[in-house]
Amino acid sequence: MATPVAIAAAVAGIGAYALYSRSTSSASNTAKEPFASFGFHQLRLQSSEPINHNTKRLRFELPDPNVKSGLSLTSAVLTFSFPNGGWVPCIRPYTPTNDLNEKGFIELMVKRYPNGRQSTHLHSLKPGDRLLVAPIKEISWTPNKHPRVALIAGGAGITPMYQLVRGILGNPADRTGVTLVWGVNGDEDIFLRDEFETLEREHPGRFKAVYVVSRPGDGSKELRGHVTREVLEGAGVKSGGEGDAQVLVCGPPAMEKALTGSKGLFGSAKTGVLHEMGFKGEQIHRF
Repeated sequence: MATPVAIAAAVAGIGAYALYSRSTSSASNTAKEPFASFGFHQLRLQSSEPINHNTKRLRFELPDPNVKSGLSLTSAVLTFSFPNGGWVPCIRPYTPTNDLNEKGFIELMVKRYPNGRQSTHLHSLKPGDRLLVAPIKEISWTPNKHPRVALIAGGAGITPMYQLVRGILGNPADRTGVTLVWGVNGDEDIFLRDEFETLEREHPGRFKAVYVVSRPGDGSKELRGHVTREVLEGAGVKSGGEGDAQVLVCGPPAMEKALTGSKGLFGSAKTGVLHEMGFKGEQIHRF
């Protein structure tokens, strides 16, 4: 959920920072919003809360409890760890999911993967442990630029979408309508269902969430299968006229390629489900 350019830039500076941070304190006494500009920060874990069988909500304290993070829609953080005390960092991006106007902390929702080095490390952290992070910018969101947008997520790719939905609907000046389609493995993986249902009640007609489950449980009321053209059209996702002017996609590589027909940051103008539905390459963005 971060651009390769941003990751490369971070890697270029991490070696020097690692040497510095092992010999000096990283504490800061300034009241500056820590992520208002690029830089490395050591954040202390305040709490770790399981929210389903493989996902945790991790809350990290900011250096000053009275300032906001400085992140904007849509932003993520690169997380760094040094497995087994080595000098080669493990680097992974995660999108904060708390209200960006809140002060004193950021929250990450982290899904643990069986062979995921960073997700396993983050799940092992205990309150008081520290994590090295740096901010990265995704897209620049402009309120009311589009009358409606479609957000398509797969699995843990929901986190940048959740941040964006909260930012749009929480801004009284932004009247953008949002359709969200979220594909998951099982019903238990819809760990933000309550939050989305609340937003649907608070913003009727402006926000709609649709869930697609590949392995639904007995009695499941959700759509069965994967995110297909039929599912998207059934959810009201369409191009042209009064349709969605922009589509944002974040999920597993196979899902993104099927939808956008591209391995790059932007959708292909010639292939993929979204192209078949009439969307142009410039209307599609991949996190």
